[in-house]
Amino acid sequence: MTKEMFIKEEFPKLNFFTRQILKVHGSNHPELKEVRALFEQMQEKIKTNQSVAPELTQLETVTNRFTPPEDACEGYKTTYDLLQQFYTLNQ
Repeated sequence: MTKEMFIKEEFPKLNFFTRQILKVHGSNHPELKEVRALFEQMQEKIKTNQSVAPELTQLETVTNRFTPPEDACEGYKTTYDLLQQFYTLNQ
């Protein structure tokens, strides 16, 4: 899958999931606030064809290399999996 196709097909899901997991799990996982903020920054940068490499590097760190915590729900796991896929596409 190309980056462009991923953005078109998967970013709407990531937009939903990053918002939802922050709402549901944010009190126990404060790093999700940063995950959401970094995703929003990437969305804005993509609109103007800017590099999202810095945000992806930060996401890799914040998410412990896209490893969901023990108490992660399916949406949480899906979010990290999608973020990792996008990270890989950008390498």
